[in-house]
Amino acid sequence: MTTTPRIGVLCSLIRPEEKLLFEAFRARGVEFERIDDRSLVLDLKNRERKFDIILERCINHSRALHTLKYYNDLGTYTVNSFETAQICGDKLLTSLALAKAGIPIPDNYVAYTEESAIEAIERMGYPVVLKPAVGSWGRLLAKINDRDAAEAILEHKKILGSYHHSVYYIQKFMETGGRDIRAFVVGGECIAAIYRDSEHWITNTARGGKASKCELNADLKNICSRASSAVLGDVVAIDLFETDAGYLVNEVNYTMEFRNSITTTGVNIPQLVVDYVVQKGEQLIRERTESRKAA
Repeated sequence: MTTTPRIGVLCSLIRPEEKLLFEAFRARGVEFERIDDRSLVLDLKNRERKFDIILERCINHSRALHTLKYYNDLGTYTVNSFETAQICGDKLLTSLALAKAGIPIPDNYVAYTEESAIEAIERMGYPVVLKPAVGSWGRLLAKINDRDAAEAILEHKKILGSYHHSVYYIQKFMETGGRDIRAFVVGGECIAAIYRDSEHWITNTARGGKASKCELNADLKNICSRASSAVLGDVVAIDLFETDAGYLVNEVNYTMEFRNSITTTGVNIPQLVVDYVVQKGEQLIRERTESRKAA
């Protein structure tokens, strides 16, 4: 029986990251099928498992979430799973998972009305950062320095009225000197990390943050491994703050971008991701074969 896994790559627009991953599959001599979510039609009654393993690279969170659930229910292993996407796609759920696992995180409050949000903000103390529970690339973040700003921003969110503005995720503003860390975890192991420096308090490289190499140490590797485990992650990027008391995990990203980090760290991130996907697929086939033999 063949041990070659049937691999799919779920994606939409092909960004530099997807091109690098495709090149890494080809360099390894591994065949894969691109699954374009823009043309995908899911037959919800179909129970045929076409793929052994799927690498998820969707841009749209809702498409990723629903498609991962579909394939996971068919028994297809996905990197990452529906559960991981569900947790990491919502900052509230991420914070809860990390806190439950005893992983240090910044002070975070959640409120649902303008009145309770003001109470939470003033209990926490200014400045705070107001974030959408669901969102990425540093969008819709607001630093709130006083009550006037809090009342104005909360009123705007109420009038906007969408789901993204109906849950108030409030985080204590961290004085980081304009620098944080993004670390990359594959198969539970922290493989590389970068510093992100910016004159602005939002350090995302998508918003102009500059990347430089962050040397790995035992504490950083440990907290990243634990954070990945807390969200059930296979391949994730973890954003952290450095404090006098140690590292704090800010967010965990389940469809990580890495184009600015390969040269910076000297680590071939896409190759390590592809190696993990292939090895995981081969392991799944061996386990299924052994299970059938035992039966």
